[in-house]
Amino acid sequence: MTAPAARGRIAARFAALRAEGRGALITYIQGYDPDPATSMAILRGLPGAGADLIELGVPFSDPMADGPIIQAAGQRALKAGATAAGVLAMVRDFRREDAATPVILMGYLNPILAYGPERFCRDAAASGVDGLIVVDMPPEESHELAPYMAASGLDLIRLVAPTTHDARLPLVLRSSSGFVYYVSITGITGTHAAEEAELRAQIPRIRAQTDLPIAIGFGIRTPAQAAAAARIADGAVVGSALVDTLARSLDAGGRATPGTVRAVLDQVRALAEAVRGG
Repeated sequence: MTAPAARGRIAARFAALRAEGRGALITYIQGYDPDPATSMAILRGLPGAGADLIELGVPFSDPMADGPIIQAAGQRALKAGATAAGVLAMVRDFRREDAATPVILMGYLNPILAYGPERFCRDAAASGVDGLIVVDMPPEESHELAPYMAASGLDLIRLVAPTTHDARLPLVLRSSSGFVYYVSITGITGTHAAEEAELRAQIPRIRAQTDLPIAIGFGIRTPAQAAAAARIADGAVVGSALVDTLARSLDAGGRATPGTVRAVLDQVRALAEAVRGG
């Protein structure tokens, strides 16, 4: 796999959706949650259920940006033996059947530093990863990782929040690629929803400073909210709602049941139908 091919997948998908006249549905699941086989089955099923891009979480023991739902998912994943290398192996397995759907790893800097930044980026690109969202890496510290990402052809997807001032936006966006992830709420994931009027006010100020697609996340739970976000911006990211559905399908011991995979993928189908209809 060449670096340009990896870099091109995200741009190609957004371009194709723009030609269709609609926004993207971007779905998030945590790698290895609640076990490797179930997580892999969900990952494989996401494109067919309607996910346009996939964010795959790399479990970490101190996920400070995540709310209780994804924190619990991370604990289940770590208990199941999750590692950064294991998540990369999931992407390699996924790529045997799907060469087109963009896959973005979302996580924290510490596991990448422990793995070795240069080796991680090289291995991620070789596994079929298209980009990284490192939620605790501000632009001022991007030298830890960004040069290795660029060398491996990985997109660096930046977070922009409602509190990101106009004066700071150019710094945040300068080295961004792939798309811009707009954090629609102030706070942790999965805790409350953004107001549509606020999104309509915020997205144009970001769009004025970048040609990259913009995806809205951190407060999108329902099909109606996903459809609205995909209309206002270029995509909607749904994570906590899917992880919550997964958690509710588990048995009393936290193990997957026969309905776990179906419950998550059925929810993705409903979200995709709304986004496409929107």
